Amino acid sequence: MSVASVPDRDVLARGVAASLRRRHTTVRLGRTGIRFATRAAQVNAALVAAAVVAAVVGIMIGDYGIGLDQVGASILGVADDQLAQYFVREVRLPRAVCALLVGAALGMSGAIFQTVSGNPLGSPDIIGFTTGAATGALVQIILLDGGTLAVAIAALLGGLVTAAIVYGLSWRAGVAGFRLVLVGIGVGAALGAVNALLVVKASLEAAQTAAQWLAGSLNATLWPEARAVAIALAVLTPVAIGCSRALAQLPLGDETATGLGVRVERSRLVLVLVGVGLMGVATASTGPIAFVALAAPHLVRRLARTPGTGLIGSALMGAVLVLVSDIVARRLFAPTELAVGVITGSLGGLYLIWLLAIERKRL
Repeated sequence: MSVASVPDRDVLARGVAASLRRRHTTVRLGRTGIRFATRAAQVNAALVAAAVVAAVVGIMIGDYGIGLDQVGASILGVADDQLAQYFVREVRLPRAVCALLVGAALGMSGAIFQTVSGNPLGSPDIIGFTTGAATGALVQIILLDGGTLAVAIAALLGGLVTAAIVYGLSWRAGVAGFRLVLVGIGVGAALGAVNALLVVKASLEAAQTAAQWLAGSLNATLWPEARAVAIALAVLTPVAIGCSRALAQLPLGDETATGLGVRVERSRLVLVLVGVGLMGVATASTGPIAFVALAAPHLVRRLARTPGTGLIGSALMGAVLVLVSDIVARRLFAPTELAVGVITGSLGGLYLIWLLAIERKRL
């Protein structure tokens, strides 16, 4: 090694250190320091602002337009226009809250499954869990003629049972990510055929109800649906955040993660249960809203320029996607309202094609 190379190395080291300092910020609370990625924090802040704007716009627009000044007054219950107050508090606000919460649940679920499977296509839409939730709901709608609550419970149970089947079939002294995805795709295809058979054999009325539910719609969401998703998020989000260390280490491989002190199979099982729970509650409340779980984590990673999957960022991106898609669904062919799942499915299909093309170039 030449003497001249030593200063060059020092300059390089200082440059790398400076780059890391620019990318991260440390907030100190007494003796405790919290270090976070600066760009990721900026992206999250922008997503919070976008979600608030989208929610307010969603409350304002409609056949009965409501001004911005009336939105705040209506939420507080002091609006001069009682009809506007009714629309805000009983119709549009619960819809906006439910869209935000469902999007957040789907975004986090997608982030969890993409990390656990180690596959960019590892979302509940692709690996069959959403299809399983739909199977449970269809059995209740078509065969048992169940009400709204029964359909929601059946959808949640359908997702959990499907997850158990996929996880069990993927087990070979542990669960490898590629097996989880392949088995999930196979189980999802089989359940998709079952769903089609159920709809074909159903009565006209039941088939119409099933088709409406399968489209994934926020049109009939009220406070009970929003509360159910809020409770699920309040319970499952702390569990997911508690597994953040495992989420960060699992992409390094099972052996490396184990060497770093992560109980791999236990963490993977807990994360799968949390991801299925988030997906199941969201699907039970609105029906299957396609591709949000797939797209949200990817979009956040690209915006934040981070290799890892951020739960909070994915949740915020999911919320923004559902809120904006719902606005488009309501106004694209106004006064006719589309199901939000139609919009997310259309956009998500294009995104999936683009993602597959990108992955093909890397091979």
